[in-house]
Amino acid sequence: MKQNLTERKMKILKFIVEEYISTAEPIGSRTISKNKELAISAATIRNEMSDLEEMGYLIQPHVSAGRVPSQLAYSLYVDELMKDNVLDEKEEEFIRQTLDNNINQMQNLLDETANILTALTNYASIAIVKTDENKKDVISHFDLIKVNDHQIVMLMVMQDGRVNSENTFIDKEIENDKLQIISQTIKDQIIGRNLHSLGDSFVNCVKSEIMWYDDLLENMLNTINTNIENDTPFDIMLKGANNIFNYPEFDNVSTVKSFLTLLDNKDELVEVIQNHGVTKDNVNIIIGDKSMGDVLDNCSIITANFQLGGKTVGKFGIIGPKRMDYGKAYSVMRYISKCLDEL
Repeated sequence: MKQNLTERKMKILKFIVEEYISTAEPIGSRTISKNKELAISAATIRNEMSDLEEMGYLIQPHVSAGRVPSQLAYSLYVDELMKDNVLDEKEEEFIRQTLDNNINQMQNLLDETANILTALTNYASIAIVKTDENKKDVISHFDLIKVNDHQIVMLMVMQDGRVNSENTFIDKEIENDKLQIISQTIKDQIIGRNLHSLGDSFVNCVKSEIMWYDDLLENMLNTINTNIENDTPFDIMLKGANNIFNYPEFDNVSTVKSFLTLLDNKDELVEVIQNHGVTKDNVNIIIGDKSMGDVLDNCSIITANFQLGGKTVGKFGIIGPKRMDYGKAYSVMRYISKCLDEL
């Protein structure tokens, strides 16, 4: 990865990355030459920066501007140059105590993990935990309720207590006995079954038993299928989305809209955090680029497995600007991961 970078080039690149993370301003040779620890002349720095640009580590955003790190530079920084940021005792105690207080309630643990991430990093946080589908998606009750001559409510209750209700409007009045037959036929096929196990065989079975199959039955089956398609095998917790707008990378209305759209799309969000990046101590650092789409080009995502007692039950992480404070974010992620695994 390093392309035979000299020690001096590595030091200059490290300084540029960290200074850009801090200021969000392109870095020029004059700024670098003022750093007494480097002790390098401005002329030498300009030559080294020119080499780093040719090698793909630096980008010049404007003709008269300094340089900013490229995706390649961030990857090298995270992999080899980043210092381990040690959390102070108060931060460690805050993390451990918060998690310990919520060990017996998964939803609270999920919620507080996301809260901790947001509080200590000032980025958007996400926690995703696999749900227990054997319990979560089992149908315990089903009914069709006639509101009036042209409105029917489909009521479906899951074993975990969730209630799905959908309105269906029909052009012609349906007789009560006909409605009860449809309701009972569907009920006989789905009670006690997992929502995700219902497929074409279920539809065909219902149709075969109700020979006078009509528009109402069609609507009911379509509604059940929609519930299956929209259901997700994950519980997702998002916190601190507004934090991302404090960074200049997100002062564009179009960028903000795209980012909010991503956060609203659970399936896409789950897919994004499954990507692989630079892995350190089971913490995965994904540095955004064009291949991840325009909305994530200026973002980085840091994730870790959500482990309880050595068993992986999901993931948690943060989403922030590409020039995020990787050292601090990585240290927070690593410590939370350690605490969760010890619960």
